[in-house]
Amino acid sequence: MPVPTEPEDDFKVTVSQLEDARGLDTRALVFSSPCNPTGVVYTADELGAIAAWAKEAGIWVVSDEIYEHFVYPPASFASIASASTLERVVVVGGASKTYAMTGWRVGWLLGPPDVVSAAISLQSHTTFHVNNIAQVAALAALTGDQSFVAEVRETFDRRRSTIVSLLSELPGFSVQEPFGAFYAFPDVMALIDHDLGGTHIDSSDDLANALLDQAAVAVVPGEAFGAPGFLRFSYALADRDLIRGMGRLAKLLDGLER
Repeated sequence: MPVPTEPEDDFKVTVSQLEDARGLDTRALVFSSPCNPTGVVYTADELGAIAAWAKEAGIWVVSDEIYEHFVYPPASFASIASASTLERVVVVGGASKTYAMTGWRVGWLLGPPDVVSAAISLQSHTTFHVNNIAQVAALAALTGDQSFVAEVRETFDRRRSTIVSLLSELPGFSVQEPFGAFYAFPDVMALIDHDLGGTHIDSSDDLANALLDQAAVAVVPGEAFGAPGFLRFSYALADRDLIRGMGRLAKLLDGLER
């Protein structure tokens, strides 16, 4: 998904942007809501508009909905597959986020029978099948008591508020509030072409390395998402560690040479 180059943009892709990006060979749109890395959550009306565009353009939509259970007020989750106008849609999800099963490599695909059948044939010839233990564990997670999911969401919501507040206080950081997933994606372009702790910062990749080396804070540079000038922060960690890391970051940036 394209991301903005100006901090005042709202990260959301519009139908006109999609049409501008569509080429003669475009066959599918890979879509994500809630979105990694921005935390954007699309409304039902926005999803309907995108679905209508995809139908008219005659392309498929592959909807990554792995963060569907991590949406925070006032936003609410809706699947683009629920749009009545859309027929060519495939939904993909997995157990790694909601059920903390990262590394178990259990996921699923929902779509028309012929597409699912073809995907199974392709998958079976390109990689190993999911092991039986992981499949049984994923089934237990999906069919068991789901009350803990709400508890985890509330915890992430608290950490989301914390990190947005602390990032907003940092010099050179411009952060928009995320309403989904567990990432913040601040604009740090104001820090480019400055020195930090004796290191000249030419890019957000340089800044990410400097934060790791000088403050022991790990972030993912925007270059990894085709969005130079941004950093992705995860708040999927203990509250104490989050506050401690942000404190180290604030201390480091106090010495920013401008």
